[in-house]
Amino acid sequence: MDHNTSVRLTTDPGQHPHVFAAAFNTGDPAAVEQVYEPGGLLAPQPGNPVTGQDRLAANARLQALGHPIEVRPRHTYVVDDLALLIVDWEIRGAGISGTATDVARRGPDGWWRYVIDNPHGCA
Repeated sequence: MDHNTSVRLTTDPGQHPHVFAAAFNTGDPAAVEQVYEPGGLLAPQPGNPVTGQDRLAANARLQALGHPIEVRPRHTYVVDDLALLIVDWEIRGAGISGTATDVARRGPDGWWRYVIDNPHGCA
């Protein structure tokens, strides 16, 4: 399968969850990887953070369910180059949902990327 892996990052941290959703909904795990810093952390299950290839694999498993993700940013708090994002999300056809507590950082290029992606927020 040939995927378009081009992701349009944002200079607005409040829009970063929508960038993630657009990348996720391509079905291409490589597209999702572009919304993270290289060392960015994903907590696919509470207490089990992953990075690198394990992060890619965790997102790929969710994408393999074949249903799109919908995001509804609730709060965005920004200090300098860091942003705390509280985001309600749902993979409707899979019956999976939650409230994420995420941290994004503005890179030297001006684009925002996830440093910490905690989809289960308070868990």
